[in-house]
Amino acid sequence: MNKKKSKKVTDSKKSDKSKNLNIELQETKDKYLRLYSEFENFRRRTSKEKIDMIDSANKELLSDILPVIDDFERASKSIKKENESDLEGYNLIYQKLINTLEKYNVKKMEIKKGDDFDSEYHEAITSTPSEKKYKGKIIDVIENGYHVGDSILRFAKVVTGS
Repeated sequence: MNKKKSKKVTDSKKSDKSKNLNIELQETKDKYLRLYSEFENFRRRTSKEKIDMIDSANKELLSDILPVIDDFERASKSIKKENESDLEGYNLIYQKLINTLEKYNVKKMEIKKGDDFDSEYHEAITSTPSEKKYKGKIIDVIENGYHVGDSILRFAKVVTGS
């Protein structure tokens, strides 16, 4: 009888030990899964931050190039049409610059006289008295606006009618 009792005690000790080991195993698995998830989130977050940093640097560079485009456009209006070879060389360089910007998804905002003023895309430099039909509308574009993909690189500077 003593053997049966001792066998029950050792069996109960084994089952307690087995339960404790199972609980410890579950806790360890849970800790592992949490740590793995935390590491995956960290990896995704740092990857996203790196991409955002590169995009931000690209936007800064592209917005620094925009005044050069403006100068090209102003120069094209003042170049005399008499000297064809100068005009051709100028247009070649200008077109290369435009193609380079397009490669980086930089697009010029299409704005015409009479378009509605939208503060999300336009910056009103001044307003001028105008005909009734141009009240609250764009009368002139001082500086063209540009966007990269969905984000605005530079707001268009416009004159509105009042």
